[in-house]
Amino acid sequence: MPVERTELGGRIHVQWNTTSAEGAHGSEFMMRRARLWGATRINDWIDGAVQVDVSGATAVARMAFLRLSLNPAARISFGQFKRALDVFQLTSSSDVLVVERDGDVRGASDCAGVGGVCSFTRFAEGLQFTSLDVGALLEGATTDGRLGWLFSVTNGSGGNAREENAAKSFSGRLEWMAREKVKLSANAGLHDFPNEVTGHDEHAPALGADVEVGDFERGFHLQAGVMAGENWLNLDGTGEASRFVTWQAIATWKVSLEGKGRIGAVEPVARVSWGDPDRDAASDGGLLLTPGFVLHFQGKNKFGVNLDTWRPQDGETVWGLKAQTYLYF
Repeated sequence: MPVERTELGGRIHVQWNTTSAEGAHGSEFMMRRARLWGATRINDWIDGAVQVDVSGATAVARMAFLRLSLNPAARISFGQFKRALDVFQLTSSSDVLVVERDGDVRGASDCAGVGGVCSFTRFAEGLQFTSLDVGALLEGATTDGRLGWLFSVTNGSGGNAREENAAKSFSGRLEWMAREKVKLSANAGLHDFPNEVTGHDEHAPALGADVEVGDFERGFHLQAGVMAGENWLNLDGTGEASRFVTWQAIATWKVSLEGKGRIGAVEPVARVSWGDPDRDAASDGGLLLTPGFVLHFQGKNKFGVNLDTWRPQDGETVWGLKAQTYLYF
């Protein structure tokens, strides 16, 4: 059977960053991402893709799945993919509105359980409610495209990791296009983990909601979300997990400069993210503020700068400056 279409491509993201955190060494250059990908469509209902990260000393698979499109309401994927949860993680690193989703400030580690800064994505990724995992994903939408859904069942141990127990993790997302360029979503996750205190396999829940206004093409674009659940990485002496809560908003305004030089568009960026890793503690959590901008060249090729400022409830304010180039081929 002949293959209908095969595509190959890649991306390279190079970053320079520095930080004011005490004890962290000065500035550094880093290969943030170097990825190759290939996608193929066998026929009108079978396709798949693989993405390999070669930015480190070894090459590891990121996205790798086979997808069966049974009908518009039911597409089933098997393999390694992003779990169905929040809008920030489901946005590709090709389009993400800030340089780093988690706003990490190198040298800061104030967030109980997950470490680093208490940003929305730090909780979502650190507690493994989102990001890569191995399993099955069901997705679909109504005929008019106004209502969509995603549901995944996975090992729960993360990308490129073997299953560590007999339990499974679950996540689901319901999306509603309230009007043109306005999408409202609700999501839920149930992450399985071996409780190191009790010695039993348990599940930690998370509930959230988010909204997206606008798109990546031009004008105003907003992504905002809230999430609460159990911080299973922060257990007390009886094995009880603390409760976390977090919210975040990222807004940009993309202004086209086409025909006026080599820069195709300029896009100011602003993020506000707050999180509390233990709602019963008096002085946990803090606020992350990120001003910045993006210069767009051709296609997805661009240059971005962010100043991430972390203000913990109890501790010293620190900042991290990041500049990143984005090359696609």
